[in-house]
Amino acid sequence: MPPIQDMTSAASAAGEEPAEPSGGGSGSALLDALQHQVALFARRAEQTRMGGVGQVRNSMDRAAYLLLNRLDQEGPMGVKALAAGMGIDSSTVTRQVAPLVDTGLVKRTSHPEDGRAVVLQLSARGLARLDEVRVSRRALMAQVTADWTEEERDSFTTLLTRLNGAFSARAARLPAGDVEPGGEAGEGPAAEEGRGTPS
Repeated sequence: MPPIQDMTSAASAAGEEPAEPSGGGSGSALLDALQHQVALFARRAEQTRMGGVGQVRNSMDRAAYLLLNRLDQEGPMGVKALAAGMGIDSSTVTRQVAPLVDTGLVKRTSHPEDGRAVVLQLSARGLARLDEVRVSRRALMAQVTADWTEEERDSFTTLLTRLNGAFSARAARLPAGDVEPGGEAGEGPAAEEGRGTPS
């Protein structure tokens, strides 16, 4: 992975302002550069929606991808459990999952142990669609990190996962009301937890 100085130089070459050190020593300058690069990453991710390559590029929005991916990883679950796992409120999940049910990507079924409860489950069509998007996004990641070694990819994934975990832990500690109902806790640029699912 290139050093921070190289990444900020690359940003300047692309017509973006490099991070300005705050003058508090090398530690402060490094933190300034880090927050600047995270901000640039968030903007780049939002501009491209991390949409992958090929025909399915940008064909699935972030909320849908994260919901389908969570159901694939964790299995059928209720709205409350899904919301808790993603760090957003139940009303947001209900709103986001409605079009997925309407299009047949997610289905509502009875809880296997409590027939009165309803759970959300990834449908066969939803899994096929998710796999298409994963392949496309995996190809995008392969392209943008084509000159990286496997060790660099592994290190970056480890650190980015750790950073996402720290942001999630911080959000969980905030008093209720400090995070908006539709907040980004489960929807950040790389908000998926764990490393088993390529995106």
